[in-house]
Amino acid sequence: MSGSFFALCSRMKYINRWGLMRNAREENIAEHSLEVAIITHLLCEMRNRRFGGNIDVSKAVLTALYHDVPEIITGDLPTPVKYYDPGIRDAYKRVEQAAAKKLMDGIPEDLRDGYRPLIEEEPEQEIGIIVKAADKLSALIKCLEERHSGSKDFEEAEKATLKSIKSMRLPEADAFLEEILPEYCLTLDELTK
Repeated sequence: MSGSFFALCSRMKYINRWGLMRNAREENIAEHSLEVAIITHLLCEMRNRRFGGNIDVSKAVLTALYHDVPEIITGDLPTPVKYYDPGIRDAYKRVEQAAAKKLMDGIPEDLRDGYRPLIEEEPEQEIGIIVKAADKLSALIKCLEERHSGSKDFEEAEKATLKSIKSMRLPEADAFLEEILPEYCLTLDELTK
């Protein structure tokens, strides 16, 4: 159907993340995608204004917004499963590509070229790295929130995610960790003083 893509995107709110973990509060891919887009915007602004970059902010934010749309069809495969071995990772990549193609079929033909780079194609390397960092930062925020809610299930995930972010050696991600992340541990009253 030519138009089903948009109705399918509306269903992102039904696909929960962190399926193998005991969550104090469930998170779906719609809210996760919004958070990744917001963080991507911040990382791009940092890159361009502080670290001499020239990244296309709009393109990066749109890439972040749609980065998980194949999961509308595939669901969210837990990281330990997805990256268990190269065979599983490669097979899942093919499944994601098939899902992306199916989603593209649901966009009116005269509009597909505007969505293809965001859904079917790999992003430019610099944008891909920024979106990946934002995705990991969003995961780290989730781990912090869960730990503060008393869930021990996220302790190891928090350590592994933080290590992964630091290993990227991105100055904007490091700046986020130092300047922005501590604010996520504050209460509403503390944030709005």
